[in-house]
Parts: sequence; structure tokens; C-alpha cells
Amino acid sequence: MSEPVDVVLIGGGIMSATLGTLLKKLQPDWKIVVLERLSELAEESSNAWNNAGTGHSALCELNYMPNAADPAKAVGINEQFQESRELWSSLVEDGVLDAPSTFINPTPHMTFVRGEKDVAYLKARYETLRQQPLFSTIEYSEDSRVINQWAPLLMDGRLKADLPFAATRVTAGTDVDFGALTRQLFSHLASEGVEVRTNIEARKLKKRPDGTWRVSYRRSLGRTPGTIDARFVFVGAGGWAIKLLQSSGIPEIKGYGVFPIGGQWLKTSDPAIVARHKAKVYSQAAVGAPPMSVPHLDARVVDGESSLLFGPFATFSPKFLKNGHWWDIIAQVRPSNLFSMLKVAVTNLDLVKYLISELAKNHRRKVESLREFMPTAKDADWELLNAGQRAQVMVGGQLKLGTEVVTAADGSIAGLLGASPGASTAASIMLGLLGTCFPDRIAEWEPELKRLIPSYGEKLNAEPAAAEKSLEATAEALSINP
Repeated sequence: MSEPVDVVLIGGGIMSATLGTLLKKLQPDWKIVVLERLSELAEESSNAWNNAGTGHSALCELNYMPNAADPAKAVGINEQFQESRELWSSLVEDGVLDAPSTFINPTPHMTFVRGEKDVAYLKARYETLRQQPLFSTIEYSEDSRVINQWAPLLMDGRLKADLPFAATRVTAGTDVDFGALTRQLFSHLASEGVEVRTNIEARKLKKRPDGTWRVSYRRSLGRTPGTIDARFVFVGAGGWAIKLLQSSGIPEIKGYGVFPIGGQWLKTSDPAIVARHKAKVYSQAAVGAPPMSVPHLDARVVDGESSLLFGPFATFSPKFLKNGHWWDIIAQVRPSNLFSMLKVAVTNLDLVKYLISELAKNHRRKVESLREFMPTAKDADWELLNAGQRAQVMVGGQLKLGTEVVTAADGSIAGLLGASPGASTAASIMLGLLGTCFPDRIAEWEPELKRLIPSYGEKLNAEPAAAEKSLEATAEALSINP
């Protein structure tokens, strides 16, 4: 006989950790169970080495603002990240999270471009963004001496032939260790009575006559099967989410498919090199490149160790997770999504060409790409590191950007598909999910949500005074003053 619970969270990443934390604050009496198929938490996309650690706030990422005159999407993403900052600040004050430096560190966000077209675009983008309250501190320069002060490795050895070039900088950017953050959230949940089960692989979801969901699983060790019944199920299983949502039979998942894209970093921990680059520097993506492959040279702090990463370089595997199965990409195919996926393949030939060119790059050629950012880079100083698997959403014949929540009409089950900005906007995504899945309780929960996230229900950028207050308060609480 299956055990009944209030909530089952499938997946031990930042999304499940964030939703579980919010639900425990809002309904401390609910019984919550977390199922993670690996032996450790935060080992897939949330692991620090499987993502860039960028606090995605559109301060430097050009793909969030393709039209230099339209800041709407950039502003929206910044507001969403600010909700995450507010939540983390409250959780630090509540003793849920450890010292801020264990998961977040101040790191300027920069953009660096070359060529007349990109320089003109970046300057126009700067002129637009500096009028927005959340971006008011952005700086712009075409002066090599100024850019050298901001990020010396960009200018060392650069030839005049590289002219023109330009850069923007926002000193209030951050580097986030989402792995450490996730583990701290789950550790607190466990101390509050939430049952966190590892080595448990959810296999199938089935709606029962009483409206609850039966989650069938097996233990990773010994393959022992079992079931658990829940009033609400959240599927935060990365690329595997589509497989579980398809097994549920909800009509809302029809037409969806995902395309897995892996990645590699170039990494150095050489103290002499690391000491000269204290920023995250993004640039324009190559033609056909997916959003996760925008090139960037990043300062990272993971487990107290500083390093630099450059990339990511796209790789391909049919697996939906680093620890997935080789047949994942085939197992997702259904009559409802086959046409959509074929159309994506035909209409995204630039992506295919890009992936082929990336797969052909060896270590030497990857360092050559790095030298476009860092002219003095030497092959021997950098090693290759495998990043995480991302499952890019395909629906309606289009390759979709960003993160999408798929929710059943009755709100009893929801799952997350997609990639960037993902983890950075976890708080905002989960707030939206709470409103959709628990409409009868959201009014009752609002006071606690406002305590945890003061800007909840507001558009910060439309209120300059509120935006400044939020930025200052979270910077102080998280010790991230630039």
C-alpha cells in the first residue's frame, strides 16, 4: 500500500529546493518528500561546475536584449533575479542559509565586443539601460586604458588590429555557487522534518481516482520498486522532466520535446592568472549558437577556491542528464511532438553547423577561441572540464529560449523544462507556480511571501525608490556590496 503525503518533489536541484523551502515556510504542517535518483544532491545542473554560476540579471548577457532599444526582457529577468536575492537575504536572516560567502560573492558583470557593428549595438544598449533604475550604475567605455583597469586580461597583448572594441561594466554583479546553495536549503528542510531520499529514481506518474498522484519509483541500489501517493507533485528533474510528465498523461505536455546540449569549460586555477581577472565577461554568441553557448570568461569561487572558466563549448550526447541514458533522445518521441522536432531540425541548420564545428575543436583550438578574449592565453595553463547537460525546449516547431513551467489544468502537478536563466530566477519561477497551482491559498500565504520577498507582486524597475532600497538591502544582507 502506498504512503500518502502532501507534496512530492522529484529532483534534488535548486528548483525543488526553492519550492520545498517556500512550501515549508507557508505550510509547515504539510508532509513533503524529496526523491533524488543520485546518491548526492545538486549533482546535475545545479552543481557548481555544471553551470556558469552567473547570477543571471541581464547586466551582461546580450541574448536577453537582442534589440538595443527594447529593455523589457532584460528588465524582467533582472527583477526576477532580485526576487531570488530578496529570498536568499531573508533565509540568511532566518538562519536557513549559512554565511553568504559560502554561496554568493560580488563579481562585476561585463560585456566585451569587437567590430563596428557590435560596438554600435553595445553603446545603444548602454544608452537604453542606463535610463532603467535597476541598471543605473552601468558603465561604458571604448578606452583600452579604462577596460584594462576593469579586466587586464582582456587588454594584455591585444593588437590595434582588434579596434574598435567596447565594454560595459556593472560592479554589482554576482557569482553564485548553486550547488552549495541547494545543499544548504535541503539540509535545513531535512532538519524541519522534510524527508529527503537519495538513490530513488521516479519512473512513472499516474493520476488516481481520488485526484492524487501515484509516483512509482525504484531504488538505484538493488532496483527495489515502490510507490508513494501525493496531493501535489513537482517534477524538477532537469532533462528527465519531459519523460516523467509524458508518463503522467497530462495533455499540457503534448507537443513538447527537448534537444540535449552538453558543454565543456576551459578552466585554470593558476593563482597568477586568477588574480588578474575579477569579473564575468560575456560577448556575442556565434551564429547558430544556443543561448547557453554565449562565450564568457568568468571568475568563479567554488568551495572557497578561486578559478577562471571560459566557454562553454557545445558538446553533444543523446542523454538528458550527465547521468542519463543513451536512448533518452529517442524515448521522448511521441506522435504529438514528432513533427515539431523535425521542423526544429530543418529550420535550425545554423545550430547544426555550429554543433558540428564545436565538436571538431580540440584543446588547442578551444584555447584559440579563448585568445579572442585573452590574447596571452597559453595552452598549458588551461584544462578541459565537462559542464552539465541542458535540455533545450522544442514546441510548436520552434526552439524555445529560457525556462518553461508545464502545469496540469487542475494544478495538481507541474514540471520544469528548459535552461537559462533557470537557477537564477528560481524564486520567481516558484512564486508563479504557487499562484497557478494553489490559487485558493495564495491570498492566505501573501503576508509570509511579502516578508520573505518584499518586492513580491511588484515591478521594481517601475519604482526607482523601491528598486534602490531592494538593491541596497540585499547587497548588505548578502555581503555583496561592490
